Amino acid sequence: MSSGSDKIVSTILSEAQKKADEIIQNAELEAKSLQETKSKRADLEKNKILEDANKQSKMRYQQIISEAKMKSRRLELETREEAIDESFNKAREELRKIAFTSDKEYVDSLERIIQEAAIEIGGGDVIIHTKEEDVAKIKNLDTIANEVKSVTGNDTRFEFGSAIDTIGGATLKTKNGEIEVNNTIESRLLRYKKDLRSQVAKVLFD
Repeated sequence: MSSGSDKIVSTILSEAQKKADEIIQNAELEAKSLQETKSKRADLEKNKILEDANKQSKMRYQQIISEAKMKSRRLELETREEAIDESFNKAREELRKIAFTSDKEYVDSLERIIQEAAIEIGGGDVIIHTKEEDVAKIKNLDTIANEVKSVTGNDTRFEFGSAIDTIGGATLKTKNGEIEVNNTIESRLLRYKKDLRSQVAKVLFD
């Protein structure tokens, strides 16, 4: 091969090698760029997964804390309710014991209960219903009648009706049966239960 042709061939081969090197270099750069892009995308996806997991973890933690607080509050209220109910049951039993005696405190209370109910009725002819044992304990009906008249302005006369099943206290009715006031211990406890529960709760828990 002549020196001229050798040069041409050499030049062609050199340019071909150069071109090949450029192609390889560009391919490597592109491959590297793709790899970096994939790596960044992977990092973003990984960070997003971690961020989402962290958010879910915090939400679940708050949910658990909230549920625990609610459960604790519910148990506390249930415990309070049980304690208050127990206190009321004890008070009821104490009242039952006192009401089956001739204790002055109970008799005074019974007569006061009758007076309050008679005033609420408005005086007049009034029938008193108590448990059988309490009839003999009430000694001051004339005095009570005078007190009722001083408040209502109406002459008041009492008589005992049939006995009732009660711990204590009395139910009063007008003689014609149109008005009735239940002032038994059970009824009074029921009426005042809300206020009493509040007072008992303060004593027990404050």
